[in-house]
Amino acid sequence: MLRLVFSHRTVTLLLGLAITLRLLALAHPVKISANQEPSAAQAKDDAALLDGFRHVEVASVSDALEQVAGKKMYMTHRMRPIFPTRFAGYALTVSLKKEVNHDPDALKGMLHAIDTGTPNSVYVMVLEDGNDIAGMGGLMGTAMAARNFSGAVIDGGVRDTAYLQKIGFPVYALGVVPSTSVSHYRFASSNVPVTCDGVPVSPGDIITADPDGVVVVPRAIAPQILKLAQDMDFKEHSMYAYIEKLKSIEEAVAKFGRL
Repeated sequence: MLRLVFSHRTVTLLLGLAITLRLLALAHPVKISANQEPSAAQAKDDAALLDGFRHVEVASVSDALEQVAGKKMYMTHRMRPIFPTRFAGYALTVSLKKEVNHDPDALKGMLHAIDTGTPNSVYVMVLEDGNDIAGMGGLMGTAMAARNFSGAVIDGGVRDTAYLQKIGFPVYALGVVPSTSVSHYRFASSNVPVTCDGVPVSPGDIITADPDGVVVVPRAIAPQILKLAQDMDFKEHSMYAYIEKLKSIEEAVAKFGRL
């Protein structure tokens, strides 16, 4: 058996080194859990925020935005769902430019944006002069559904609506058309600010939609907008019974201050 024999001096040096390393560790502790906690807390806050927007009326969100931001953040009456639905999620933006081509990779960036999208994304696509061009159909919708996207908003057309309805993937678009973007468009950009049906959208903004339409909520003011919209919803829902009982909308508006 091999025996290691250390001198008194060696043992003293080793003990001194151990004490020094311990003191350094106490002075500069590794805070792994502390660094991870904000990320977990942020994820929890984001989930709660989206859940709130999924349960508040889009009309109330629109009114709250007008009060806080002083501007229109709702899309026009042309932006309609292919079936009644409601959703909320974070904007993933894609834009296509009009260009006749025979390049098999012309739309590759569009597909890559979908395949790298995260759960709760809302696919916001803008097609240049695309009213009569389908920006997406069943294949893209299947990929988005598989990646747990919340929905899609297309400043252009949509096709394969029967299949999209079959799989339950919600899409808002300017119309239903059988055409294709292949050979007529080229991918321009993704995850950059765009203007969708007249409304500015930045990546990560909250897109909320219900049968009344689509509204864009800038991420920086989303918590403030949600709180105000929830207050508006509470007042409005409380007013229905009050109006029925008193048979007077004037008295209800005077009491609740909501119209």
